Amino acid sequence: MQQNLLDFDAHALAAYFTEMGEKPFRARQLMRWIYREGESDFAAMTDIAAALRDKLAQGACIATPEIVREELSDDGTRKWLLNVGTGNAVETVYIPEETRGTLCVSSQAGCALDCAFCSTGKQGFNRNLGVAEIIGQLWWANHRLGKNADGNWPISNVVMMGMGEPLLNFDNTVSALRLMLDDHAYGLSRRRVTVSTSGIVPAMDRLREECPVALAVSLHAPNDKLRDQLVPINQKYPLKELLAACQRYLERAPRDFITFEYVMLDGVNDTVQHAHELVRLVCDVPCKFNLIPFNPFPQSHYRRSRPDAIQHFRDVLMSADIVTTTRKTRGDDIAAACGQLAGQVQDKTKRTLQRSMGVA
Repeated sequence: MQQNLLDFDAHALAAYFTEMGEKPFRARQLMRWIYREGESDFAAMTDIAAALRDKLAQGACIATPEIVREELSDDGTRKWLLNVGTGNAVETVYIPEETRGTLCVSSQAGCALDCAFCSTGKQGFNRNLGVAEIIGQLWWANHRLGKNADGNWPISNVVMMGMGEPLLNFDNTVSALRLMLDDHAYGLSRRRVTVSTSGIVPAMDRLREECPVALAVSLHAPNDKLRDQLVPINQKYPLKELLAACQRYLERAPRDFITFEYVMLDGVNDTVQHAHELVRLVCDVPCKFNLIPFNPFPQSHYRRSRPDAIQHFRDVLMSADIVTTTRKTRGDDIAAACGQLAGQVQDKTKRTLQRSMGVA
């Protein structure tokens, strides 16, 4: 069986070449071909010795998940469904803007956390994605979109906000992050790579030590009682512990604030009273808020907050000097908006196990 080289970060790839009797610097050469040039054919890697190219062609490959379907939104958003085997498929979303191109990447087939307002969680959980399945989403999307006129890849920002909880697939997520950041690979700034978490506190501490990137926390409620209902992992890591972890993360974070994501649910968490409670909750945490109008999906009983309710909520936060934005809904006509990603998941019903483990 051929070794998929997308499964290796720089350190693992250097070890792979050493085991082959080759110099470790070959890893840097290969990474530049794979990620900077988007090349998957070893024969085209002309500054690598022919004998080594032949050896790689026999024992290795550069393979991404197979694309099952591509959808294009009226606003330019693209969504790809990727086959990851055994009846599972995950979704990846590209959001073009004037000054940047953002890719929303999945980390798991399904999700074990079962947040009340999220379509992915309602499908259940099957397994963690491998490194090649995570970084392969970025490789394939760049390849599909093609380089810009200036010779650069179109994707300038990556958010780990697709299907799954990235910090419950910690090792594979971090290996993929290191490839995104490596100057011999994509060379993205730590400020342009964001991990979104529902609040896996031990893994937040590990991420701070091993690979600090921008952090977004799915907050969605101003108190434990409501958050227990909306984000069940709160029962294991309540708000006091979560906010303390946010404070610790900022000690090494590339940005001097935490982004709190807050989905706006009509009559549930969107009142002015909720907003004032939220201000008191986060008063000691340097932060920004991203208010997300709820994106409906089948079987959901929630409704999107009214525009005036979102505005009043935002005004309360802004009056407390908390920078607050309201996310523009993108790709909702192709079910590519926040909270709508579902893919195809063969549920193994491992939610209880995942929660008890804390970190996978």
